[in-house]
Amino acid sequence: MSTRYKIYDPEGLYFLTLTTVGWLDIFTRKTYKDILIESLRYCQENKGLLLYAFVIMSNHLHLIVQAKEGVDLIATIGDFKKYTARQIIDQIQESGKESRKEWLLYQMQWFARKNSRKQEYQMWQSDNHPEEMISPKFIYQKLEYLHFNPVKAGLVEEPAHYVYSSAAYYEREKGILPVRILDLGATEGYVWMG
Repeated sequence: MSTRYKIYDPEGLYFLTLTTVGWLDIFTRKTYKDILIESLRYCQENKGLLLYAFVIMSNHLHLIVQAKEGVDLIATIGDFKKYTARQIIDQIQESGKESRKEWLLYQMQWFARKNSRKQEYQMWQSDNHPEEMISPKFIYQKLEYLHFNPVKAGLVEEPAHYVYSSAAYYEREKGILPVRILDLGATEGYVWMG
């Protein structure tokens, strides 16, 4: 793993990418996306996570986050990944509606065997690919990239139309999950995409 992608500043603002093992399209089901949303909400309310932007795609999740003073961002994201993996794997195992049940569990077992952690299943890749956001231009680029992911994937025509994203919150302060709005008004060339 590259040393370039590490969380060096515990109070810094970071762009994170959480990806499923093997890029498995796990988050095609509403129930799994809802687990992610509720866990993010819990982390906001109880674990000191400051959430500025997010998007849930079929096999990855982009976040722009920061930790409150005195909170360990690495530990919070680790707890989020551990909890959501357990909830989603349980849902896959127990649901009679998951047509991909055997295949998904087989894939997650295969990746877990390659991992030294001695777990039965692995849903998330180990790395979060953190990129510290230190300039307004970089912040704007990542925010736009994050919000336009569903448009580029052909899921919606406009970023704010995608439910599992913070784009609607940026456009009209309504959405599935409240976020802290990044103030980019001073960014040169900034024009909101909404």
